[in-house]
Amino acid sequence: MITLTNFKGDTFTLNAMYIEKVESLPDTTITLVNGKKYFVKETEKEVSKLSQRFYEKIGMLPWHQQVGEESGK
Repeated sequence: MITLTNFKGDTFTLNAMYIEKVESLPDTTITLVNGKKYFVKETEKEVSKLSQRFYEKIGMLPWHQQVGEESGK
């Protein structure tokens, strides 16, 4: 799980395993695999770092990197 901040200033946790893509449109937009979107204050780079730390913590970083390479991410 990663902790993010919405534009009201409230924090929430999100399961990084459900993130399909992160974009800067210009606000950081996180799209989940079910199509739901979240708009957060963190930058795209910050969300990526938080997600990588999450995958490291649960021992899945090598798998996550391999899947990302296969899908062209």
